[in-house]
Amino acid sequence: METYVDAIGEDTAATTTTAETAANKNKKKLKVMVAIDESKNSFDALEWAVDHLRVVISAEPETGQEGGLLTLLHVHPTYLQYIYPSGGTASAVYATDSVPEPMRKAREESTTNLFTRALEICRGKMVKTETMILEGDPKEMICQAVEQTHVDLLVVGSRGLGMIKREEKKVCRQ
Repeated sequence: METYVDAIGEDTAATTTTAETAANKNKKKLKVMVAIDESKNSFDALEWAVDHLRVVISAEPETGQEGGLLTLLHVHPTYLQYIYPSGGTASAVYATDSVPEPMRKAREESTTNLFTRALEICRGKMVKTETMILEGDPKEMICQAVEQTHVDLLVVGSRGLGMIKREEKKVCRQ
């Protein structure tokens, strides 16, 4: 910002600073959700959100202004039911919905490590963060979480070509 004295002799930089402060106070703080998993792309999306949306989601301690909210969402895919033979014949089976204990512990440990990494990124940028863990089909659960929490913006990582690029490649091959 340049500081100069106008024709009246007033310091215009101070006026600009006051106007910028007033504009910052009027900015709407957003509720942003980032869907994360163990992939590099989801962490790239989180870093992008924290870097590019810092103005609308971070708290400003010097002004006492409340920040927006960043929700980290992780969805555990539903495990298939396990079917065990019962008795001596293969015709009698029973199914269980429970996840075996070693698999459940591994999933909990993986989720803890995932959120530890993600929260370190957010903490460094002074972003107010909450975490959410759901179980089910990721695409359905992400949509459901967005509807229930009324977030303003959803950020997800991308692992492949978008729809237009896929169609373009398909047309070029034919």
